[in-house]
Amino acid sequence: MKSRTKPELTSEQVQKMFNAASLGSVISFGKLGDGEYNGVYSVETDTGSYVLKVSPLDKTGILTYEQDMMRGEVFWYAQIRTHTTVKVPYVYYKDFSHTVFPSDYFIMEKLPGEQLNNASLTKEEKKLCAEETAKITAQFHKVRNNEFGYIQNGLYGSWYSALRSMTENLIGDIKRAGRKTKRGEKLLKYIDEYKSLLEKVPCSMVNMDMWYGNILCSRKNGRIELYVIDPERTIWGDPVFDFINLEFEKMLNRKTVTLKAYNEAAKTKINCTREEMIRFAFGIGYLALIQEAEKYYRYTPFHFGWWRNVDCCKFLYANSFRILKQR
Repeated sequence: MKSRTKPELTSEQVQKMFNAASLGSVISFGKLGDGEYNGVYSVETDTGSYVLKVSPLDKTGILTYEQDMMRGEVFWYAQIRTHTTVKVPYVYYKDFSHTVFPSDYFIMEKLPGEQLNNASLTKEEKKLCAEETAKITAQFHKVRNNEFGYIQNGLYGSWYSALRSMTENLIGDIKRAGRKTKRGEKLLKYIDEYKSLLEKVPCSMVNMDMWYGNILCSRKNGRIELYVIDPERTIWGDPVFDFINLEFEKMLNRKTVTLKAYNEAAKTKINCTREEMIRFAFGIGYLALIQEAEKYYRYTPFHFGWWRNVDCCKFLYANSFRILKQR
């Protein structure tokens, strides 16, 4: 996907990065994946196959929560490898000094398989992958913390305080782009209305981006194996938020396949109570606000991404406010 934030690299720049990492002479490299923020490259050297990920050069054209997000991504890879059995790439080298290249970058293992959204699967395999993705999510949620929010923006003592700050930051980002967001302001008011509920939410590692483009699918000995990539948007937050991308177009109480698989593996089950539905409504409302802000920073009205975000925001906001207004 074309985006205004993704840096373009030359062969000389890539070689300098790999020289610093002592990972050999570059034979070839090319763009990789569907990401819309960082530059991601597949790199072949005389020592092996790697993935190079490079953060945007222009830090003025990114959202508040995206500041230093790559450093957070490396942190979350380490958390996943330490506390779960979920398969993620090994990070060989990271450089946040800006001495070799003028923005953050890291080099990681190139995993087998293809993105799950592009994989050719049978009906049974699609169901299996949905179930396994839910079980992976349940593993993430077993990793707990006592403070909430994006680690790059500062942590808070309650989910209410963190979510309020996160929402205010996005509203501020939209204002910085010279725009207004009435729906964002409406979401902020609902956060205050439901303060007592939000203050009781438990804190877990929440991926926030468990769509199939961030999951690799590989067949090994006749079995499908899944690998998670790009945990850069992970937060300490409300585990219900991860259900946004599981069976995406369905409301929480309609996600029967993933709910069953998740509850079989989870430490704390999701039962679609009224409180959980409200928490889910904040999740889809917050995602709508992210996509509303992103279109001003990523695209112009001539990009497909602009109009995709417009349509998705309309769908998400409408369903969020429909639930939140029911007192």
